[in-house]
Amino acid sequence: MDSWEVVSYGETVPRTAKDSPYQVQVLDRVLAILDALAAREGEMSLFELAERLDLHKSTIHRLLMVLARHRLVERRPQNGKYGLGLKLFELGSKASNRLGLGERARPHLERLAAAAGETAHLCMLDGGEVVYLAKVEPTRTIRVPSSVGQRNPAHCTAVGKALLAHLPESELDALIRSRGLKAYTRNTITTAALLKRELRVIRERGYAVDDEEIEEGLRCVGAPVRDHSGRVVASLSVAGPAFRLTRAKIPAVARLVTRIGAAMSAELGHRASPTG
Repeated sequence: MDSWEVVSYGETVPRTAKDSPYQVQVLDRVLAILDALAAREGEMSLFELAERLDLHKSTIHRLLMVLARHRLVERRPQNGKYGLGLKLFELGSKASNRLGLGERARPHLERLAAAAGETAHLCMLDGGEVVYLAKVEPTRTIRVPSSVGQRNPAHCTAVGKALLAHLPESELDALIRSRGLKAYTRNTITTAALLKRELRVIRERGYAVDDEEIEEGLRCVGAPVRDHSGRVVASLSVAGPAFRLTRAKIPAVARLVTRIGAAMSAELGHRASPTG
């Protein structure tokens, strides 16, 4: 007679000699949820997942709660639907390289770091924070300390503002309500009205600036990266000490970052309109 083992999420599975990790019912269901979300290239509601996987909504809900707690999925604040979370990019040895985006970005980051003489980053947005997926450092002795997998608030970083600028307003409002706009320096934007005004400027000119907003003495310039559909999926930046990356240099660095961001976007299938 089989013995039974209680596992998380209220599920029970039989414990037999034939069991393997691939035959555990809960893991099969978790992987099925992730596969379903990946196949949709976007979002699914609880009802849609239950219908797609032929499972009860309460079962799907329990599994989603655990997946969301570990950031493997995320619930979109604007519509309550679920999508894949950026924890998938952090697993293993910084899984972004396995998923291809970090690997594709590397030659672009190398060109960016060499031309600017400063550290180049590739980031994605995750729940009001930016996750650093890849970086290339210059040969200079004094460099910006950062690491792949690092997380920073989005509202006071160039990479973050370049991403926030292209969010739907409802999603931006939800992020501001849930996370607030914490001050890190005297230059940090701490009100929704000022942040939205800056994000409009970023959309118009095509790049974002962190003017010592997260750390005194640090200045950054960031630009968006788009996929084949035109959706902003990541951002590139140049980051350097403020004494080298002066305000006078920002226009030239911005042209460089936006040009390389456009080149990476083109590699991902984006075709810019004739009007830019």
